Amino acid sequence: MMKLIIAEKPDQASTLASIFKHKRQNGFIEIYPNDMFMNGAYVTWAIGHLCQLLPPEKYQPEWKKWTLETLPLIPNHFEYEVTRDKAKQFSIIKKLVSNPSVHEIIHAGDAGREGELIIRNILRLLKCQKPMKRLWISSLTPNSIKEGFQKLLVENETRHLYFEAYTRACADWVVGMNASRLYSLLLQKQGFSDVFSVGRVQTPTLALIVKREKEIEDFKSEPYWEVQAQFLINSKKYMGKWNNNGETRINSKELAEKIAAFCKEKAAEIIDVISERKEFFPPFLYNLSALQADANKRFKFSPKKTLDILQKLYQKGHVSYPRSDSRYVTKEEAATFPDILNKLSHLEEYKKHFPLPFGSIVENKRYVNEKKVTDHYAIIPTEQIPNVEKLDPDERKLYDLIVKSLIAAHYNKAIVEYTSVTTLVDGRATFISKGKVQMDDGWRKVIHMKEQEDEPALPNLQKGEHGKTGKVEATGKETQPPKRYTEGQLITLMKTAGKHIEDKELERVLANTEGLGTEATRAGIITMLKERKYIEVTKNIVYPTAKAKILIQAIGSEILASPEMTAKWEQKLKEISEGSFSPKSFMEQTNKMMMHLISVCVGHSAEWVFLEKDREGFTPGKKKSKYNEKLGPCKKCDGFLIDKGSFYGCTNFTKIKCDFTLSKKILGKLITQKNIKKLLTEGATDVIEGFKNKEKVFNASLVWDNTEKKVRFSFQNTESPKMEQK
Repeated sequence: MMKLIIAEKPDQASTLASIFKHKRQNGFIEIYPNDMFMNGAYVTWAIGHLCQLLPPEKYQPEWKKWTLETLPLIPNHFEYEVTRDKAKQFSIIKKLVSNPSVHEIIHAGDAGREGELIIRNILRLLKCQKPMKRLWISSLTPNSIKEGFQKLLVENETRHLYFEAYTRACADWVVGMNASRLYSLLLQKQGFSDVFSVGRVQTPTLALIVKREKEIEDFKSEPYWEVQAQFLINSKKYMGKWNNNGETRINSKELAEKIAAFCKEKAAEIIDVISERKEFFPPFLYNLSALQADANKRFKFSPKKTLDILQKLYQKGHVSYPRSDSRYVTKEEAATFPDILNKLSHLEEYKKHFPLPFGSIVENKRYVNEKKVTDHYAIIPTEQIPNVEKLDPDERKLYDLIVKSLIAAHYNKAIVEYTSVTTLVDGRATFISKGKVQMDDGWRKVIHMKEQEDEPALPNLQKGEHGKTGKVEATGKETQPPKRYTEGQLITLMKTAGKHIEDKELERVLANTEGLGTEATRAGIITMLKERKYIEVTKNIVYPTAKAKILIQAIGSEILASPEMTAKWEQKLKEISEGSFSPKSFMEQTNKMMMHLISVCVGHSAEWVFLEKDREGFTPGKKKSKYNEKLGPCKKCDGFLIDKGSFYGCTNFTKIKCDFTLSKKILGKLITQKNIKKLLTEGATDVIEGFKNKEKVFNASLVWDNTEKKVRFSFQNTESPKMEQK
């Protein structure tokens, strides 16, 4: 009697079989009899999701047409079908499952929610009644594979995880199918011809991005001044900033200049020196979202790129399971670290970090905590150390981060002394100088941290010392709007369900949060938002499109735009995986919410109001692109300019490769279709307010210079600087 092992992907199946004597067949691998499988075994594989939930029309034919009258679409029972392009592999699995010599199935999907769903769906569709065991491993090294097969879990140990993944998929189907049709149809009536995809996780994530953009657009910059002075005290030089009860900003230029003039060359006395010692623990070990955020910050990797590279390293057996949401390990795992670190100490790039201050962290609760290890422990290097020279450059960068996080955990705290010096000028004006001294580098010898504000080193200053004020300057500045998110910050924000948490609190709070989506799905959500033209990422900065703003404006304060509410749903799904909440109750709540949404939106959609610039900036969906309005004659050929999404381009590009384009955004301002029409037909736009360069914010028209064949800024009584078109 044989066993059938079903892996999630072909390369995983190959890795599982590689530790046994085997022979490759068509769509499966045959393992010859051995100590573990006395009669041998078959290993086959899914290709990711072999099955998908039925589309609406398979439940009821009239659901195929998009109409408001058919909503809500809520099937009595959800059903799966085989994805058409994966039918061949499904038939191979079917043949093996029904083989009379196979008496037990070993579920070897990824040890997580999705892996659980993928394999169980196949077995459910095949109505398989044969007993099932579960291979649950956190790395693909020979040792882990062998140990995993020796300690197989029984079927009911992971059953609730399947219930969670199945409920998640069904709830996402209900929200996606109904809300996407609802908003697409209602927005179509408002003149926006496109498919507006709406999702349980993607839409609240998008709402966060749009909310930040609105904060930036509504921000009114205000000028202020600061006064900085140079002090010379007993031949020691240092700088200080004018300070009045903690406030350094001065609202008037005149006052700032008066203070500066008053202080120049005056007597100065140090009236206070406060030193505070701060200790910084080494960072926690990585989970996926922490690694995605760090790789984005350091290397500008998108979250998806990080996950893809990590998957390759996992596949090669060099790191543990990539989709982990824990930053802790068990004592059992920590006991293997000395051996792993010993192997790493022989690699040229890590030799300098050895010997380690701590030989073991088994008793260190900052890293070792059984209760905080969920399905998997933190992402760590395995005992299968690669030849780092042979890793591709991106794999090497990521592997280096993971290795250094483990090495740093075996180092001392970093100790920094922060000093604040108060200087009194002429007995009246107070100046504060801040500086720091690194007392002990500790773990920062391993991981170099970029300080947000590099405080200058201060000379050794004592209270009561006297001297003189030198140069004093009043500097004009402007209040700055909040910054747009990077992709890495977006991952962290999804994890906190939109709560902005100071760095010092971040680690503590994140340990107990369920945010938007899961570790495994967050990168995919961001990719989806890009593909659906809701966001554009330029130089790692995330910008929402007009399409995004229109959708979020229409949704308003409904639950679908609420990160907090989505995080609560995520909490309920987690409870399903723990067996403490019922899938049926969850689906009932989802269905009720959808029915409420439909009735409210249909009633209120006539009252929706959209900003003119969002209407102007909106680009119809691809299907409508051939009907794109001609905005005006091309300046290089006999074609016309049309809206091509992120820029305006010529209709003759495909025919004669005419490359005439005009940017949609210039110095932070969206150039509307209305203004492009004016530029092309009348030679100049209206005055556009709020262009921003490094020095200032200014208003100008755009004009076409026919002599130089360029677009210029046009100022009143000012020479207009050149500006290149693409």
